Amino acid sequence: MSTAIITLSSKGQVVIPKEIRDEQHWAAGTELTLVSNASGVTLKAVPKKTGRNLADLIGMLQHDGSSLSTEALCKPVDLNEESGQDAKHDRF
Repeated sequence: MSTAIITLSSKGQVVIPKEIRDEQHWAAGTELTLVSNASGVTLKAVPKKTGRNLADLIGMLQHDGSSLSTEALCKPVDLNEESGQDAKHDRF
């Protein structure tokens, strides 16, 4: 992590040194969030949106075998009500 001393301009602007921009992979147009806190401010890049939504994930995991019932899928992880332990471990 690099440290730099910068100067606030008369217009309230600052220049982030190239070394730090390169280290953070901040190119021109990168959106930043400035958060005020008790010790000063924190500057963070706004996370890039991937452009994907939940509907894009449908069909991502393909299964070539026969369909399983919900009960069959849940059976390996059913809990034993008495002990609260995994029922699978009780069989051994």
